[in-house]
Amino acid sequence: MAATLLVVHHTPSPGTRDALEAVLEGARDPDIEGVEVRSVAALAATIPDMLGADGYLFGTPANFGYMSGALKHFFDTVYYPCLDDVAGRPFGMWVHGNQDTAGAVSSVQKITKGLGLKQVAAPLEIYGMPGKEHREQCYELGATVAVMLAEGMA
Repeated sequence: MAATLLVVHHTPSPGTRDALEAVLEGARDPDIEGVEVRSVAALAATIPDMLGADGYLFGTPANFGYMSGALKHFFDTVYYPCLDDVAGRPFGMWVHGNQDTAGAVSSVQKITKGLGLKQVAAPLEIYGMPGKEHREQCYELGATVAVMLAEGMA
């Protein structure tokens, strides 16, 4: 049975959409077997999505020093119903901003720590329109979390 990697994202801008596409390409690398990748917009992601996944990738723009309201809404929705069931599951994240992404990274880390999730890749912080180097980093992030699930390392 394949492991499920849930990608929860809020991608309203061309920069966040570009990052998402590169993350998904990495997670779906044809050399990685045994992982089903599901991409769900933050406002559409549900408790069953969270509970049905073996690992996670979270993507958000940095809005006024915080994660997007859409991703925060997702976490508010799933936090208590999933609290005792997702501890120890791996996650990675990317944040896109024009200036400061530190507050957005910190806010996601606080919630994921409360959920007991295990961060398995350093947060990827992207400033401005993603270029080739950023796309490569996004690809690597997606592939890293997928490989950990495929190999049962998480």
